[in-house]
Amino acid sequence: MTRVPRRARWGTGLRSGLAPELTAADIDRMAAKLFLTDRTRRSAFWVLLTLSAIISGTGVVADSTATVIGAMIVAPLMTPILGTAFAAVLSDRRRIVASIAVVLGGAVLVVVIGYALGLLVPGPIEADTNSQVAGRVSPRLIDLVSALATGVVGAFALVRSDVSDTLPGVAIAISLVPPLSVAGLTFESGAASQASGALLLFATNVAAIVATGTAMLAGRRVRAVAQASGWPTGKLGTRTIAVIAGFVVVVSLPLGVGSYHVVRQERTVAIARPAVERWAAERSWQITDLTYERGRIQITAIGRIVAADRQGLRRALDDAGLADVPARLSLVVGRTSDVAVSGR
Repeated sequence: MTRVPRRARWGTGLRSGLAPELTAADIDRMAAKLFLTDRTRRSAFWVLLTLSAIISGTGVVADSTATVIGAMIVAPLMTPILGTAFAAVLSDRRRIVASIAVVLGGAVLVVVIGYALGLLVPGPIEADTNSQVAGRVSPRLIDLVSALATGVVGAFALVRSDVSDTLPGVAIAISLVPPLSVAGLTFESGAASQASGALLLFATNVAAIVATGTAMLAGRRVRAVAQASGWPTGKLGTRTIAVIAGFVVVVSLPLGVGSYHVVRQERTVAIARPAVERWAAERSWQITDLTYERGRIQITAIGRIVAADRQGLRRALDDAGLADVPARLSLVVGRTSDVAVSGR
């Protein structure tokens, strides 16, 4: 029996085990998975998307993380988004347009369902009172980084059929349907700025998945294998790449602005807190809330009734290096009484 050199065995293992070559069957499998070409798959997509939108919307209203995660698993929006990346690699304009149309149509459907659910809720659904909303209306650059990584994982799981079991985890990692539900609910509540932030988060995730998905599929030679298999492919020009890259750049600009404001807010609060707490302790007051919003420090304190030393607070902030930052103090005074209420 002929012995195979150890180095040769290792090299074969790397090629066949870690990165197996794509075949025509793989291209057919990916196309069948991503392109909604028959009525059965289209109907299944819209039914699942409708159900996931209802689950997501009710989860946001109930402020239930578990319910929202369930909606992420059910949601099928990742399919047409990766389908856009796959069609871009093939330079198939018809399928690019069809996939984008499905993504946009699906987004509108989820927003409308969220708006309709908001009509059934007596009070407004806003970031101030709902953690599910608060976590999705102020996207930052870190969200773009997360979405870029998720796009790589999604495309990798698509290419490698043996790791397709990771797709539910990818669905949970990326936030597609919940931001759209938040957008609909906050639109109905009259919080347009919060709705626009949720839509920005959705656009960020879509742009990142398409960009990294396209790069991943191109790097795995999907286009070359498709051409060798007889799949119709167009010319992959710089215009396609420029449009995808431009989409990422466009969404990254407001994300950068948002990140700057968040960092400034956290830094200002961190600087102000020690000075404010020392000022309050000297007067037997307790700081219950300290935030930085709309360019102003907002302080809430409770304690016994004494004359509010506003000048002392101002000096404390000035000494901390916040002389150019205005502040507002809310004083809560009073006492607690236990009163028995007897029944008949």
